[in-house]
Amino acid sequence: MLTLLWGSTDDPPLAAVAAALVRAGAAFVRVGADTSDAALDWRCDGGISGALTVGGRRIDLGEVRSMYLRPAPAIAGAPDALDRALYTFAEVADARVLSRPSAMAANHAKPYQLAQLEALGFAVPETLVTTDAEAARAFVARHREVIYKSVSGVRSRVARVGEAQIARLDDLRWCPTQLQRRVAGRDVRVHVVGEAVFACEVLSGADDYRYPGAGDGPTRLRPVALPAEVERRCRVASRALGLPLAGIDLRRGDDGRWYAFEVNPSPAFTCFEVDDARPIAAAVARWLAAS
Repeated sequence: MLTLLWGSTDDPPLAAVAAALVRAGAAFVRVGADTSDAALDWRCDGGISGALTVGGRRIDLGEVRSMYLRPAPAIAGAPDALDRALYTFAEVADARVLSRPSAMAANHAKPYQLAQLEALGFAVPETLVTTDAEAARAFVARHREVIYKSVSGVRSRVARVGEAQIARLDDLRWCPTQLQRRVAGRDVRVHVVGEAVFACEVLSGADDYRYPGAGDGPTRLRPVALPAEVERRCRVASRALGLPLAGIDLRRGDDGRWYAFEVNPSPAFTCFEVDDARPIAAAVARWLAAS
């Protein structure tokens, strides 16, 4: 049986999982960013049949029992024919998949995902998505400390609303914008792999620890033990969202509540592995190899 890894050869999470599969003696095949030597010929008619050809090697699709998807985003235009075929195969394959495209789709609508997290028992910050400048001004006046961020799954920098942003609120008519009450507290990134949970506390003075400013000081990471109920809730969220691999952004608020902001369905978890043993990559490899 075989694991299919789909993504660039220099992608750190994919490389870490490939190395863990090698250490575990598990067989895998890789489809990289250059698909000129790859082809997928398959049918779904009362069952899935066909073959994947990579680098001259022909692989019966019945051998593929697990998949890990981290394809490079298309530089321009729509995905090519092979990308579309692999996405479709990943959706319907009788295999373990990290993660099905349909499950990952919620990440493209952050307000919807936030509503899902609230329904699963997490606290969420008061949020407004609007193109109405007056509604935005009222929201900022009510909460005083407010941040703004992307509505979609496109990566953006989280920033605080200040005087410069308030002066430009009339521009909202051209772009739906997501405003949130800023929650004071400590960031915690949680990775769920199957039933395994890994939590990492992020020590940073920045509003967005991914983009610290000159005066924010260094960002430090350290493993942290979650309260049992928060850990349970993370597992429940992973299962409910159909994401056996999930990166959940939490904040332990100064008010004692645990707030959830979003769930990354294909997290770059290597950034948070403070242990040289690469425990998250090893857990992903075990999950894939358990098929």
